[in-house]
Formats: sequence, structure tokens, C-alpha cells
Amino acid sequence: MFTSLMGENFISLVLLPLLLNVAIAIGILIVGWAITKLIVKGVERYLVKAKTDDLLVRFATTVVNMTLSLIVIIAALSSLGINTTSLVALIGAAGLAVGLALQDSLKNFASGVMLMLQRPFTTGDFVEAAGARGVVEEVSLFTSTLHTPDNRKVIVPNGEIYSGVITNYSAYATRRIDMVFGIGYDDDIRKARQIIQEILENDERVLKEPGPIVAVGELADSSVNFQVRPWVKTEDYLGVKYDVTEKIKVEFDANGISIPYPQMDVHLDGGGRSQESGDQGSGKRGLGNQE
Repeated sequence: MFTSLMGENFISLVLLPLLLNVAIAIGILIVGWAITKLIVKGVERYLVKAKTDDLLVRFATTVVNMTLSLIVIIAALSSLGINTTSLVALIGAAGLAVGLALQDSLKNFASGVMLMLQRPFTTGDFVEAAGARGVVEEVSLFTSTLHTPDNRKVIVPNGEIYSGVITNYSAYATRRIDMVFGIGYDDDIRKARQIIQEILENDERVLKEPGPIVAVGELADSSVNFQVRPWVKTEDYLGVKYDVTEKIKVEFDANGISIPYPQMDVHLDGGGRSQESGDQGSGKRGLGNQE
């Protein structure tokens, strides 16, 4: 009889509550994971609709899924009567230790997320950032990959990119080319201006609106400098710059317009000693480094 009573007490006081708690924990897991999937899918649909980067979409959904799953597991363990306070404290301490050990990586990671959210550039853009210049091939969570004009692959930490100045040369459909050409003081300014304007007008890649600017910008030490500023489509920038520079040089030569260059005059006195006059200054004017 005593054994029977003990068996009934064990079933009613221990086994049934335990089975009930296990059932509740299983129910929490099933329902919690179902809700987690719905939330993850909702987040994914929202990010895709907002045209967020695919990598960021995958990262965000993974973080949401892991966070909600962890909450569900802790809730299920709590329903079993397990003290989860120490578990949460342990997870927090482990996270802090990992964060301290990976400060630089976390900085690059956070910068990668911000780059994907703010989108200062995207794949295919020609950019200059963190001392590197090239076409963006890939933006990952920790690094960005650039393809340089001389066919090099440059991998730059996102932390250096986000903390510095980012120049995106592909951000707009059109760009202005800033060039400077110098002629001698004895040359015909009007003729030189006409030659430059005709070269720009005959180049179909130069936009009519806004129109190009051709103006005397400086009376330098040994040259009269023309500021030449045509507008072109971004993809035509380098081609127009190189072609216009060559054509102006050829036309100036053909029309007797000089482009002053550094020179030194040497005068011989009666004793055969030479006297050197100072540098005449450079009248050779190239293009501003705008690309």
C-alpha cells in the first residue's frame, strides 16, 4: 500500500508536471519557430522590396532568425524550470569577450553594413576611396574589392573606406572635363579660342547643354592660359579628354600658335664666361587630374 501511494504521488507530483512542462516546451518551440519563419520571410520581403543589397538581405535575415531562435530556445528551457539567467549572462560575457578580441573586424563589419545601407557606391561604379581607385567589383561585409585601370585587384577593408572620403566618379550621368592650355603672349588669343571652340563643336561627344566654357583664366609668367571646360557623358570622360588634348596640340602647331615650355637663355660675355638667365617658367599646360 505504501509503495502504491508513493507511486501515485510520484506520478501526480513529479512525472505529470514534468510531462506537462515538456509538452509546453515543445509547443513553445513549434509555435516559436513557426512565428520566427513568418517574421524572417516578412523581413526578407521588405528588404527585397526596398531594393537592398542581396548580401545585406541574407545577413539581416540570418541575424533575425538566429536572434528569434535563441529567444525561443531560452523560453522553452525556462518552461522546463531551468534557470536561464546564468545562461543569458554567459552568452553576454562570451559576446563581450569576442567583441573585444575582434574590434577591427567588427569595425569593418559595421562599416560594411553601413555601406550597404547608405549605398555611396554600388557594383560597377568607378570610385576613389582609402587611397585606392578603381571599378567596384564586390562589396562584402568586411571588405570591398576594386578593379584598377591597370588591371589590379585591390581589396580594401570597409572600415578604412567608411571612415574616409569616398569619391564616386560614376554617381552622375555627366561630368565636366577641366583642362588648361597655355599659349605665348605674342600669339593671337582670338584665333586660339576659335581653334579650341571648333574642336569642341566638331566632337559629337561634347554636350551642347550645358555648353563648353573656353575662357582666358590666367595671365601666367610666360603664357596666357585658357580654361577649357566641356561637359560629356561620364563614360566618355577619358576619351574626350585625351582626344581634345591631342587635337589642340596638332591644330596649334598647324596654325603657328606656340605652347611655351621651360627654357634657359645662355649669354656669353667678352671673356668667354657664360651668364645664365633664370628659368622662363613653364607655359606647358596639361589637364587637371580630374578623372
